[in-house]
Amino acid sequence: MSEVTRREFVAGLLASTAVPIATFPSEKSASTAKAEERELDPSPAKVSEEVDFRYAPRLSQATICFPDDPKKSLVGQAGDLRYGFGNELLVGMEDFSTVLTFSLAGMQDDRIVRQWLEAPDVPIVHTLIDRPAATLELLAFATRREKEGRVDNVLMRIRSKNGKVAAIPKIHLRTCERLKLVKNGTGLAIISKEASTDQPYLIAGKAGAGPGPAALWEEAGYTLFLAHGEASTEEPLEYLIRLPQNGQTTEQMGSALPKPEELRAEVCEWWKTWKPFGNVSWNYPGRLGEFLTACARNIQQARELKDGRLVFQVGPTVYRGLWIVDGNFLLESARYLGYDREADEGLRSEWAKQLPSGQVVAAVPGEHWKDTAIAMFTLVRQCELKQDWSFFRDLEPNVRKAVEFLIGIRDRAKAGSSTNGKYGLLAPGFADGGIDGVRSEFTNTVWTLAGLKAVSEAAERLGMESLREARKFYDELRAAFVAAARREMVKHPQGFEYLPMLSHEDAAMQDPDPWKRPRPQSAQWALSHAIFPGRVFDLSDPVVRGHIALLQSCTREEIPAETGWLWHESVWNYNASFAAHIYLWAGQKDWAQRTFTGFLNHASPLYCWREEQPLQTALVGQDWGDMPHNWASAECVRYLRHMLVLEDGLRLRLLEGVDGNESKSASAYFLEHTPTRFGRVNLRLEAMDGGTRGATFAREPSQIVPTSVEIPETLGSLRIARIEGAGHSTHGAQVLVDPAIHRWTAVWK
Repeated sequence: MSEVTRREFVAGLLASTAVPIATFPSEKSASTAKAEERELDPSPAKVSEEVDFRYAPRLSQATICFPDDPKKSLVGQAGDLRYGFGNELLVGMEDFSTVLTFSLAGMQDDRIVRQWLEAPDVPIVHTLIDRPAATLELLAFATRREKEGRVDNVLMRIRSKNGKVAAIPKIHLRTCERLKLVKNGTGLAIISKEASTDQPYLIAGKAGAGPGPAALWEEAGYTLFLAHGEASTEEPLEYLIRLPQNGQTTEQMGSALPKPEELRAEVCEWWKTWKPFGNVSWNYPGRLGEFLTACARNIQQARELKDGRLVFQVGPTVYRGLWIVDGNFLLESARYLGYDREADEGLRSEWAKQLPSGQVVAAVPGEHWKDTAIAMFTLVRQCELKQDWSFFRDLEPNVRKAVEFLIGIRDRAKAGSSTNGKYGLLAPGFADGGIDGVRSEFTNTVWTLAGLKAVSEAAERLGMESLREARKFYDELRAAFVAAARREMVKHPQGFEYLPMLSHEDAAMQDPDPWKRPRPQSAQWALSHAIFPGRVFDLSDPVVRGHIALLQSCTREEIPAETGWLWHESVWNYNASFAAHIYLWAGQKDWAQRTFTGFLNHASPLYCWREEQPLQTALVGQDWGDMPHNWASAECVRYLRHMLVLEDGLRLRLLEGVDGNESKSASAYFLEHTPTRFGRVNLRLEAMDGGTRGATFAREPSQIVPTSVEIPETLGSLRIARIEGAGHSTHGAQVLVDPAIHRWTAVWK
């Protein structure tokens, strides 16, 4: 994503209902103090816990490629194939140089009935199109036969609704290339580039027979009509269309045309042997397990080899590259999925982006100061999960330069006249996540606090005196931020106080047109991260309490709304996971479960997400961002891991997100060999005789020892009955198990 896309597109897109005018108190009043004491709503209104894709995006796409495949072929919501994304975000999310759509000739209109995957681990995309007399099913999939290479395929399957019908398949190509129709000696219908008939643009044929007559019309691109055939209810009419991805010849690809089912079966078999996990095991029953597998596949499909290293890319179009903040969460999910070697490569790729100044710059140049701190945070987290600090020691000079760079940014601001400088914060920067331009904002500072905290704690634990400056800078910056937050807190119309991410002196906050004014929840994403996983603030901190109240106040379609670039009547889908994680960390299980379920319901039925989209009832806004967006995939993986095993500083909290349906499930939930800062953990939750539930726990020894290991006193309607193998005590709603004991079993009934 280019710099302009994050900074300049906003003006043409921001649109919505009026924004409440907030007040900006300079000192805390009695009403402010009362608002701070208000209890956060622990139990949201009950909603359905069913995952049925009720909020799926209207416009969607999914990948059909193989893991680490450089050919990121995409299938759209109508079963169309999409190629050649424009690489300019401002031209639109649907801007592909070539699009192939598949239909039937005749007078009747197509109606898209539904779209689905062969299986969560098999990316064969089925699209069912209805006509009054017949149905057309499209099966899009990639192949990679040994002597053939990468090919994209679409199997068209026409089935009559009553008796026999004649049908002619129609393929429209929206492209600027000059094409023509030719036939070779085998009688295959071919559209080829004028330059060569030996390397076709595509080949197509009817299953079990030659193609017969075909026609190519030039109209807003090209329309190819294949040979007619007869379809019945029992015997569908099938055609196979093949698009070479490596310049293959007709001869190389032609042998598959008569028997498309064999080709499809080969693909199914390949994916069934593919393993979503590395050196770990997961088992989540039902829809959660489907999402887990599909998200692991999404992440692998988006990866790509660049400069000799695998890069965990965010998506196949807009975000086909390395992003530091997205990468932090992608790399954490990669460790959770057992991709240790690949995560090592991804971490090295991030730190290869450090400039001589010490700043880390990947896809977002300029004043995105936080990327440098996020790279520091990622380094610490990756070493924790790997239980190996050698890379941290090796990069000690790089980390020191990064800290010095950030100190310089703070000092430069203090020497100037900006609001940030007056407060002693980092220099004005680019907030991202809904606020454009270089402004006096707080996102860079709060993420920097998280990075400095992680580095200083690691350095102190490892006795690395050379990084002592990180702790000193953290203490100074945190004190400055606390003082700034005290003056910048804003009273919300609902009565609580919260911290906006823009200084209230910024002109945008005072815009006389509320339509153009940032939302209270704009760009709060970085504060979410500083709260968790950054752990910069305690739960009782007014900044945290205000943040939680703000997220709850703007919830629509079960997730926080208007939090991203699309300010009005829109949702930033995976931002929902940031909120769900904070609720989980804060002990608000109902809010966490509601929000995570809402997040899943904003996925398409192909188990992937668009970055941002309008609310279902919106009359403004548009789809925005990549799809599949694999920060969203990573967030799904992270939350599923954290609902069973959550690291909260030196506390190890188990089964924190398990309640309701999960506690009643007859199927087992388990994690084996999952990495934590406390060593590898095995955890299994399963049904036992008499309606009881049992959890078995084991932890490998590690350098970092938890101060507490905690489990819930209740699981749904069940209450803790006994713990075998370890001493324990009950404190409120939590049971504390002796952290020195590495193996034990708990029973609820």
